[in-house]
Amino acid sequence: MEFFVLFQEASGIGWITLNRPKALNALNASMVEVIEKQLAIWKENPAISLVCIEGAGDKGLCAGGDMRSFYDEKDGDIDQHALDFFATEYRMNHALDTFPKPILVYMDGIVMGGGIGISVYAQNRIVTERTRMAMPEMNIGYFPDVGASYFLNKSPGQMGKYMALSAKTFTGSDAIYLGLADVYMQSEKWQELKEGLQSRNWEPLSTGETTACLSSLIASFAQATPPPSHVAQVQEKVDRYFSKDSICEIFDSLNNGAKEGDQWAEETYALLKGKSPNSLALALEQLKRGKGKTLGECLRMELDMDMQIIHTHDFYEGIRSVLVDKDRNPKWNPAQIKDLTRKWIDSFFISPWAIEQHPLKDLV
Repeated sequence: MEFFVLFQEASGIGWITLNRPKALNALNASMVEVIEKQLAIWKENPAISLVCIEGAGDKGLCAGGDMRSFYDEKDGDIDQHALDFFATEYRMNHALDTFPKPILVYMDGIVMGGGIGISVYAQNRIVTERTRMAMPEMNIGYFPDVGASYFLNKSPGQMGKYMALSAKTFTGSDAIYLGLADVYMQSEKWQELKEGLQSRNWEPLSTGETTACLSSLIASFAQATPPPSHVAQVQEKVDRYFSKDSICEIFDSLNNGAKEGDQWAEETYALLKGKSPNSLALALEQLKRGKGKTLGECLRMELDMDMQIIHTHDFYEGIRSVLVDKDRNPKWNPAQIKDLTRKWIDSFFISPWAIEQHPLKDLV
């Protein structure tokens, strides 16, 4: 039997290894379920002082959720499939955020979508020169989830909007600038850091002692000054063009900038024009509605959106074009932002459950 998540306990450390390297460690329903359950066990186990998370193989931590499964299940009980996966994944995200002991996550290589949901809530987030991070949901007619309504709103200026709408890929240095990582380290140092972790007995330490010792150990392998962040260099442009309240206004702003000779605006405008109008409008609205909300409130909102979007054309067309036929030539419907209505956008934020019956009602 193949195990897609490996758990190990040693010297007071609980190790989680995402073990699906042929699929770039993409998360399926059984994986998020066992991780959530294991976190609950370790939370109450006094012999576990910290948790470390890494991905198997040499490609990365996690490429996201297994969205291909939704295409395969679209003619079956898609509502139950979506509820089983997303509700469990979001409970896992919340469990990571509220875990009372230090979590270290090694964000080497590909860290995208659900992979950010695995990593962003940890206290010790290590990136490398190989890190490639993105919220790529715009490419498949979806929206940034796993609490993106919460954590993207914490990025500098308008960077959360830019990251969500563009689906751009960022480096490890960018991740630190965006507030999605903490420590930059050369990937060749990871094995040595692991040996340092494993050579200590963490079990007798209090949470405060563990936090201090872990920070000191990580610092001894970290690169004091990460390479310059490329995205930081366009902060002014991002703030200028993405400060608008609607997708149409963002488009107009970028188009005007392009006419004035701004090449970055021209390239960004062209990039966004290729995305699903549905997804762009929903992502912008979710970020606006997520401001000031708790993580639990954002996850409930995103689950409500999930139960609507699984019945849209663009969701399956996006998955088809990227993950099934791989022609990268989606036919969005509607094809133009101007064809979207306020009523249609608002409908995604109407919960199918009363609050006392919501599957995530207990998340704060």
